[in-house]
Amino acid sequence: MIKNFATAALLSAATTLSATAGGMSEPTMEPLTIVQETETSSSSPQLLPIMIFAALVAVASN
Repeated sequence: MIKNFATAALLSAATTLSATAGGMSEPTMEPLTIVQETETSSSSPQLLPIMIFAALVAVASN
């Protein structure tokens, strides 16, 4: 009888502990960080040949 009671108590304790594993507190989640790479749009490489051409035209017209 005592053996049956001990077995029932152990099974009850085992199922209760696994059912409440982790506690009753709210889960804490870390904020999601999204990193977006952007391309820098510089007009410098496109502007340089135009300025050189304009300078050459100005020198040639004098």
